[in-house]
Amino acid sequence: MKSYRFMRSIVVFDLPVGTKWQRRQATRFRKALLDDGFEMLQFSVYTRICLNRDSAEKHLSRVKKFAPNTGSIRIINITENQYSSMAVISGGKSAQESKVTTEQLTFF
Repeated sequence: MKSYRFMRSIVVFDLPVGTKWQRRQATRFRKALLDDGFEMLQFSVYTRICLNRDSAEKHLSRVKKFAPNTGSIRIINITENQYSSMAVISGGKSAQESKVTTEQLTFF
């Protein structure tokens, strides 16, 4: 039986939007993240659950392929336990955060 250690890939970015071309590039990047299974946590912060480190690395490669050449884009992979211990200072947990739990993912 294969062991799964759920991870969260978190993409944080700051892209220029001063020109029409830059806005188009930023929009394409956000849409590509959504197409790859990421969901918006906050503006310019997208996250997705990955089954393990190999899956997280696969998505890192994909993000590198569709990332624009300008701006700042960072990705961090953390365990689901680390992600679930995040403190929410203002506002509340988004629907995305309470939509899927690791217990629900163990059905695979």
